[in-house]
Amino acid sequence: MNQPLNDKPLLHLKGVRTRFYTYEGVLDAVNGIDLEIRKNESVGLVGETGCGKSVTALSIMRLIQDPPGKIASGSVFFKGEDLLTKGIEEMRAIRGGQIAMIFQKPMSSLNPSFRVGTQMVDVIRLHQGLRRKEEAWAQAVELLKNVRIGIPENVVKRYPHEISGGMRQRVMIAMALSSRPDLLIADEPTTALDATVQKQILSLIENLRKEFGFSMLFISHDLRMIYSVCNRVYVMYAGDIVEFGDVESMFDHPRHPYFLALMNSLPRFNSQKELLAVIPGEIPSLRNPPSGCRFHPRCAFTSTRCEREIPNLHEVEPEHWVACFKAVEGEGA
Repeated sequence: MNQPLNDKPLLHLKGVRTRFYTYEGVLDAVNGIDLEIRKNESVGLVGETGCGKSVTALSIMRLIQDPPGKIASGSVFFKGEDLLTKGIEEMRAIRGGQIAMIFQKPMSSLNPSFRVGTQMVDVIRLHQGLRRKEEAWAQAVELLKNVRIGIPENVVKRYPHEISGGMRQRVMIAMALSSRPDLLIADEPTTALDATVQKQILSLIENLRKEFGFSMLFISHDLRMIYSVCNRVYVMYAGDIVEFGDVESMFDHPRHPYFLALMNSLPRFNSQKELLAVIPGEIPSLRNPPSGCRFHPRCAFTSTRCEREIPNLHEVEPEHWVACFKAVEGEGA
């Protein structure tokens, strides 16, 4: 799938294919995708659970467990250098330093056996080379102030189970930003938080991104979150990128039937309908995916061509690309 490559993007995935070798067969969780993030840009990656979003993030970070997983082919260019050619020690310096990640579940990401401050100090000393522990503790307190935690001097002394879910997520954000990364990967950063705290976390992340000037890959299945924090968005289905472009163009004129179905499934407060629109069926097994377009068994516009051929990405508007025969002018279904 060929996508336009700007001059020296901060991150560029090119033909990345991540496979898992299981007793039941081989599956391509990420099916040879291209993805690009520019400097000072926030890019969304959206799709249903099981589409390959988190595997994409872990592939960038080189955190795919081998076995059973393996990045089988492709390149992950960061600042012009392919991360897939880096040694283990080189990746450790980049991971958490130049590229940081907020994982889905803050409670499982923090070690319950150590105080919040101890864990933050370890990260700060590792990536900033600070010898004096007192200096690192002072930075930990300052970072918690940056993420709007009240009385941070007390929070650093607590264990993860002694603080709320929203505070744990703020601690994870503070730890991720402690090294002043160039790229932040936020994988479902508001999972399991209530609506009020979700809004606070989103606002916090966006304010910090503008303040510190880092780029961001924001992963979510919540389209409203994607729209509120992202400049561009990629839509992923069954390991494939099926549509991507400027967030305004994408949300005003969704072209791929899958993204259109996701948009139609959003609840609308002014709607008189009693039932929400749903996408029929389920995401196919990646061990034995459908032939042709992987979405065709669930698509309302499918044709025999969709069953036989794999659609390539085409530019339907400036910087708006879609992989669908029906969406491309002159290629009706």
